[in-house]
Amino acid sequence: MAPGGEPTVEEVRGFIAAGLPCTHLEVEGDGRHFFATIVSAEFEGLARVRRHQRVYAALGDRMRAQIHALSMKTLTPAEFAAAPTAQAAGSSVHHHH
Repeated sequence: MAPGGEPTVEEVRGFIAAGLPCTHLEVEGDGRHFFATIVSAEFEGLARVRRHQRVYAALGDRMRAQIHALSMKTLTPAEFAAAPTAQAAGSSVHHHH
């Protein structure tokens, strides 16, 4: 870990990948706040809270102090395939429910 105990984006990505089989994994961050997009078949049938708990379990004690700074989007492969691409999500798309 870097001095000060702040993990790098690569370390956070590695921690998640080591503890959770992902079909797609993106991590962005500045050392203090991280945002992860995690796609795993293990999320099938799990509510969002349970998915997040699964990721926290994968991270374990290594990220205990940094967990509060981690935002995540958890998707199954099917949900990820159905989602708009990252490029489209960046534009002003209005979703109608």
